[in-house]
Amino acid sequence: MAVLRVLDSAVLCGAFGHEARALEAEMAQLYGRAEAVSCSSGTAALHLAVAAAGVGPGDEVITTPISDFGTVAPVVAQGGRVVFADVREDDGNLDPDAVEAAVTPRTKAVIAVHLFGGAADTVRLREICDRHGLLLIEDCAQAWLGEDEAGRLLGTTGDIACFSLQQYKHITAGDGGLTLTDDPSLATRMRLFMDKGWDRAEGRIHRTMGLNYRMTELVAAVARVQLTRVAGVVARRRASARRLIEAVGGLPGVTVPQRRTGHAWWVVPLLVDDNTRWARGLEERGVPALPGYLERPLYANPALSGYPPGLCPRAERLIGRTLLVLPWNEGYSEDDVDRIAQALGKVATS
Repeated sequence: MAVLRVLDSAVLCGAFGHEARALEAEMAQLYGRAEAVSCSSGTAALHLAVAAAGVGPGDEVITTPISDFGTVAPVVAQGGRVVFADVREDDGNLDPDAVEAAVTPRTKAVIAVHLFGGAADTVRLREICDRHGLLLIEDCAQAWLGEDEAGRLLGTTGDIACFSLQQYKHITAGDGGLTLTDDPSLATRMRLFMDKGWDRAEGRIHRTMGLNYRMTELVAAVARVQLTRVAGVVARRRASARRLIEAVGGLPGVTVPQRRTGHAWWVVPLLVDDNTRWARGLEERGVPALPGYLERPLYANPALSGYPPGLCPRAERLIGRTLLVLPWNEGYSEDDVDRIAQALGKVATS
């Protein structure tokens, strides 16, 4: 019905229709933030945030080496330099001490990724950013309706929060992105950057640099429906993840996430003694698993240069040895979860 509504309107471009603006209002209301800006992808959302932060040539942005490339590509696109800080060994999220040690006079912002749906320490990161006059950007692509240990929604502490509607996120419109902020000046900058620096209220004048990152009306209409379902999606993922963790918490060679309060469970991360062996054993038993999540830390990709091996040893150990990621889905039944637990038990004793 949502798609037919758009087709019947004969307006498909988000600049002229109703759906994208309605989605923004509904997203802002869901998170209790003043403004939301829609765009074409999660990477675009991060680009809006980085551009609004004023990142340009020579500026530095501190972030994690364990994330999708979309976290760092906008910094490079703006001519900035990505500074990688090491992560906490137990969950792969940014270590605030490493972040503070990486701050220089050139630092402009920190991007905190809520990895796998678990909370980064935004309380300490907020304190660090405030002390040094930096913007805090939350990458919530994997953490829809996730919460920190105090029950605060992830995406409500940073100056800007960024979300993804890509195919494999909690909810999807195929692709698409959203940003949130309480700062009207940041919202204005993001909205201008999303639409080629064009404030359509004053005619065809391009006041600032911008790109075409507009969300289409069809995508927005689908996303609006998905937004009504996200709470149920997260609740079901939490219930099934809880069942798995209760079943495998005592297995030899397996450590389950210790920070589980408010986790959104985009995937289920486990710590193991040899992630290659565990992934192979699970695959042999019909259970998909990713050793290390990534093949290499972000700074080891050919698209980036100038970063030495060993830069973030805890991140490298997680990727190369101890981190095992189980893809997760709100559609898993109790039987599905039990079969995954049984497979983990067999690998543990093999």
